[in-house]
Amino acid sequence: MDVEKYRIILAKRQQELQSRLQKIEADFEAPRNPDDDDRAVERNNDEVLEELGESGQRELAAIEAALARVEAGTFGTCVRCGNPISEERLDVVPHTPFCKTCAAAL
Repeated sequence: MDVEKYRIILAKRQQELQSRLQKIEADFEAPRNPDDDDRAVERNNDEVLEELGESGQRELAAIEAALARVEAGTFGTCVRCGNPISEERLDVVPHTPFCKTCAAAL
């Protein structure tokens, strides 16, 4: 398995997420419109941004854990059963800590 390939993919996605999360945070800090109707729309947008931010933070944490496994030399090994994670699975979800069998069981 080419662990370096996955390290590069993970690091690139990490940078993308960090950039996106910074933009979301900047949007929350932007001044709000004093118009009541516009504020209602902004609140709805804030809810969407908040969910995107939370989702991004969860994925970022998973990526950071995967990069730690790369550094530890355990990347590509299921943290639950210790079996190898298939490259096909890692190609789809490179930050996964679980093999297909364990992921299905959870």
